[in-house]
Amino acid sequence: MIAGDVQVWVATTPIDMRKSFDGLIAIVENFLQRDPQSGHLFVFRNKGGHLAKIIWRDAQGWTIHYKRLDVGVFHFPHDGTTAVTIGREALLDLLAGKPVKII
Repeated sequence: MIAGDVQVWVATTPIDMRKSFDGLIAIVENFLQRDPQSGHLFVFRNKGGHLAKIIWRDAQGWTIHYKRLDVGVFHFPHDGTTAVTIGREALLDLLAGKPVKII
């Protein structure tokens, strides 16, 4: 369960999905200009749109969630910025391959 004060940040630009912990942390810091240790979730997709990764840090350490859709693509929101915030319900829709709206 995602705590109430946790934000979900969705990167609007595709990334190289070969990146793991350190590479994703660097993207959060340098490209998204966010604090990766904030406890917020950071969501990324590949150029083809069928792969997604989420990185977050909790009290015990770092976690990556990686998902590949068998059919279709992830419908990431976009507003011209490097990252947008979505709600927890929207994250579930996004991971199910449904379009989501920006908060």
